[in-house]
Amino acid sequence: MKTSLGPLQYCWSKEKVTQFYQQVAESSIPVVYLGETVCSRRRQVKFADYLALAHMLRESGKEVILSTLALLEAPSEYTELKKQVNNGEFIIEANDIGAVQAAKEIGLPFVCGPTINNYNLATLKKLHQWGMQRFVMPIELSKSWLTSVIEAEKTATGAPLPFEIEVLGHGYLPLAHSARCFTAKQQNLPKDNCQTVCLSHSKGLLAQTQDQQPLLRINGIQTQSASQIDLSSEIAQMKQMGVNYFRVSPSSLKSVELAENILTSKPESEPLTCNGYWHQTAGLVQL
Repeated sequence: MKTSLGPLQYCWSKEKVTQFYQQVAESSIPVVYLGETVCSRRRQVKFADYLALAHMLRESGKEVILSTLALLEAPSEYTELKKQVNNGEFIIEANDIGAVQAAKEIGLPFVCGPTINNYNLATLKKLHQWGMQRFVMPIELSKSWLTSVIEAEKTATGAPLPFEIEVLGHGYLPLAHSARCFTAKQQNLPKDNCQTVCLSHSKGLLAQTQDQQPLLRINGIQTQSASQIDLSSEIAQMKQMGVNYFRVSPSSLKSVELAENILTSKPESEPLTCNGYWHQTAGLVQL
């Protein structure tokens, strides 16, 4: 099993993004996903900048995949998507079914991201026919679900799945995406004039209950978990199951070191962690 570093989900300055990926280039992390997946209004890092970072990472020996938006809302966003798909060098992580279609049209292999609904083996095999090489398991599914899919393929064909498996094992969970921007709303700004307020919240905004209990994390149009999923204790079992990649979703510069070492050492305990979905119960639960 290899470690993969998921795409940045937060709005950082171009300088900070560049610093982050320079650290990644110097690390031993083998697989890196790169690109804006949350909001097209975040224009600090443009497509040409991401492509330059992709070249730098590839030259340092990384497998690079360009990640696409999770929610396409405008024709201009589809135009940007086509740029990614037609880049001519890198495969993509499709985070919207529109990206799957665009990749299929030109025969570009793709990774199916965690925001595309894959809830059974039949769907996965259809996506594989269309060019899917790897799928990232949807975050709300469980170890039990993944085991049943693997076993169903073995029973039917006597062989393992014909595509790779990736599990989001560490980081804040991307729970939902909306046409509305909650960060702009929190600042009493209209979405069309949001002034890129996400820049002031490098890990999103923590939302609490009236009893001051951490509940969610608001990140522009994205809603995340308040707790970080931590499946590092499940790594040995994932290897036995045949999981190919353990994904770390970055939230700070320290994520590089964590991703570099997570397969060989357990990360330091966080105040808020969860693993409920993996154990087929409420996602915010820590078992």
